[in-house]
Amino acid sequence: MRFPPLLQARLIRRYKRFLSDMRLPDGREVVAHCPNPGSMLGLAPEGARCWLEPNDDPKKKLGYSWKLVEPAPGTLVAVDTGLANRVVAEALATGAVPDLAGYATIRAEVPYGAGSRVDFLLSDPTRGEALVEVKSVTLSRGGWAEFPDSVTKRGTKHLQELAREAQAGRRAVMLYLVSRSDGTRVRIAADIDPAYAMAFDAARAAGVEMLALGTEVSPEGVRAARALPVA
Repeated sequence: MRFPPLLQARLIRRYKRFLSDMRLPDGREVVAHCPNPGSMLGLAPEGARCWLEPNDDPKKKLGYSWKLVEPAPGTLVAVDTGLANRVVAEALATGAVPDLAGYATIRAEVPYGAGSRVDFLLSDPTRGEALVEVKSVTLSRGGWAEFPDSVTKRGTKHLQELAREAQAGRRAVMLYLVSRSDGTRVRIAADIDPAYAMAFDAARAAGVEMLALGTEVSPEGVRAARALPVA
């Protein structure tokens, strides 16, 4: 997934979840949309180098959207959690996810469960169906990419619904996309959300497949790169 030309900035602060103050290279201060509902733990140090996508859409209240941050020298992280599904869609379409390759059709946002929508439904006349839920992983601690970075009741619900589908005999997959350039392995942040960790263990025991993909992140775009182990 490629970005349009991005503009560098420096972070002043992130606040009210979806807002951030940025300083542009010419010294101007602007407000940018922060498309990330999580805590962004470790991703918002004052003065961090960021990349913004300008927009001139009169329907949008803010003229910039925060896309990337460099929380540590040489490490780029995709802030926009909405990018994960676009990256995975491209990877699925090109067969770049070996465990999910070979399906004839790929549909996005398909209703299932108790009023939910699965991110992708893969289907094939001979292989049947696979339900794939995607989560964007941006937290890193102790050499591990971790999910979640805050309590996520919605994420727990998704695991429980996938577990029910797996128990009913359908292929169900939770796919963690590590939206960081330094991600090499994934685990669950049980200290941050114990309920999610319990749901994860139960879903895995029920037959839900836990997969993870690393990414290549740059100001030019984000691309799925390689499979990563999930603890």
